[in-house]
Amino acid sequence: MRLSRRVTAIEESATLAVSEKARVLRARGIDVAALVAGEPDFDTPENIKAAAVEAIRAGFTKYTPTSGIPELRAAIAEKLQRDNGLQVSPEAVLVSCGAKHSIYNFFHATCEEGDEVLIPAPYWVSYPEQVKSCGAVPVVLPTREEEDWKVRPEALARALTPRTRAFVLNSPSNPTGTVYSADELRALGAVLAGHGTLVLSDEIYEKLVYDGARHHSLAALVPELAARTVTVNGFSKAYAMTGWRLGYAAGPRPILDAMAKLQSQATSNATSVAQRAALAALTQDGPDLARMCAEFDRRRRFMVERLRQIPGLTFAVPQGAFYVFPRVSAFLGRTPAGGARPLASGTDFATALLEIGHVAGVPGEPFGAPDHIRLSYATAYETIARALDRLAAFVAGLR
Repeated sequence: MRLSRRVTAIEESATLAVSEKARVLRARGIDVAALVAGEPDFDTPENIKAAAVEAIRAGFTKYTPTSGIPELRAAIAEKLQRDNGLQVSPEAVLVSCGAKHSIYNFFHATCEEGDEVLIPAPYWVSYPEQVKSCGAVPVVLPTREEEDWKVRPEALARALTPRTRAFVLNSPSNPTGTVYSADELRALGAVLAGHGTLVLSDEIYEKLVYDGARHHSLAALVPELAARTVTVNGFSKAYAMTGWRLGYAAGPRPILDAMAKLQSQATSNATSVAQRAALAALTQDGPDLARMCAEFDRRRRFMVERLRQIPGLTFAVPQGAFYVFPRVSAFLGRTPAGGARPLASGTDFATALLEIGHVAGVPGEPFGAPDHIRLSYATAYETIARALDRLAAFVAGLR
């Protein structure tokens, strides 16, 4: 059967693939310590769930405007001004079925066949695949672990070409946990302001920052970019609402209107009940966000300390999100205890770690860093401890 060229050109999500392998092992009775998930292990806060229940009981279960209910769009615009310094009207906000959907809408609304999108590596696995899905070309801009995986202004200037349609910025970053300072963003903004490219600023992890780091929105720091920057965020990470599928984009009206038109023919509105829940998340103060962030920080510090004790592992200490991204190249060419052949790649390392060590992590290759592995600390402290014990034993058994 013939399938479209665009769909056959994209890859399956690596995170979901590893999760499926771990599920198969568990079905065979094997205890797998999984450090895979890109979602909080906490429950959605009670006030948010209560708002959803109230919406259901009130019969708020019908279609809504494609761009979202007016009160939620207004609350998002207020949040962006209060927390991010962005001057955005409610009419320039689009509520979608997750931040991933918002990003998909952006690429498909702005990119033509052959356009190039500049993506710093390591990157979230879906950026290049979504770019390819609309016929554009992902262009990878490498960064260095020794420089905390941050794009340098001079490297960005060299990478921009007349074919560059958009630049992707993700701070805090998945998979590295990198957080750009205000000065670093201003320096990048000065380069971008002189080029004319669009900017996609993915800020989904903005609330999860540590060690005194602060999140900053590029379009607020560099006002001349505001007319060309679409800021994407959502409720999945900060409010433990991954399954609710609710995100949003804000920015220049011509782009947001185009994204809304596309969405009207694809999914229509985001779920009505989830929108009422998100409104509660933004307008009702509670202790849950701070409590979750503090627990992530506790797990982060524990994971960092334990990984430092494993000879051969190197990594940049993350200041945001909930991942550590260690380099495993020191172990390539060695054979695991019980293994049949030497490890030839980071993917080999991750596969053997799962099949022999019974620890699930995501190989770095789909993130644009083949010699690394992504380990998530968005899981129980006890699971992390068990996984790191096994990781240390796995590495010690290499010969």
